Amino acid sequence: MSKLINGQDGQPRCAWSASAPEFDAYHDAEWGYPVGDDIRLFEKVCLESFQSGLSWRTILAKRENFRAAFCGFDWNKVAEFDEGDVARLLQNTGIIRHRGKIEATINNARRAQEMVAEFGSLAAFFWSFEPDPASRPEPQTQTTSADSVALSKALKKRGWKFFGPTTAFAFMQAMGLINDHARGCMCRARADAARATFTPLAAIGAQGL
Repeated sequence: MSKLINGQDGQPRCAWSASAPEFDAYHDAEWGYPVGDDIRLFEKVCLESFQSGLSWRTILAKRENFRAAFCGFDWNKVAEFDEGDVARLLQNTGIIRHRGKIEATINNARRAQEMVAEFGSLAAFFWSFEPDPASRPEPQTQTTSADSVALSKALKKRGWKFFGPTTAFAFMQAMGLINDHARGCMCRARADAARATFTPLAAIGAQGL
């Protein structure tokens, strides 16, 4: 089965981008482009954790609700959530009402505070797991990798929750640590060009750290 499909503009794209109406813009503007903003990185960690066992379409459709519920994913604010906030969020029909995942998000916000204190930013930590592009196999042939396993283990060691190797791999795909756009996809070259001008350590510090 081809990994490419022509969009309405006639340009080739990853076939998965046509599997739901919400995916077209997400594929073209977000997925696979390098991200150095700590808030976006933390948001993606949280949303990928909520996606565990579900579809990304479900999470993407609720993303604005998640942002409102978790203070725009400002980890310093989320770290202050208590049991009363957990109870409140369990009544929020706009998000995924899973106690374990909600509690993991609060826990991970506290771990994010520790990581920023240790590394200076979340970006500095996450981008240290970027694999050598030359070592990458054919796009979209993996759901885990040695690097995603290493990232998952490193986070688990630091007390992060709900972030296994498959979740870590999806995070790396989405945040541009790997360019997994199919060969021939119009966005593959764009993602490569964005990475060529992107310096992770120069991109950090936007949160006033």
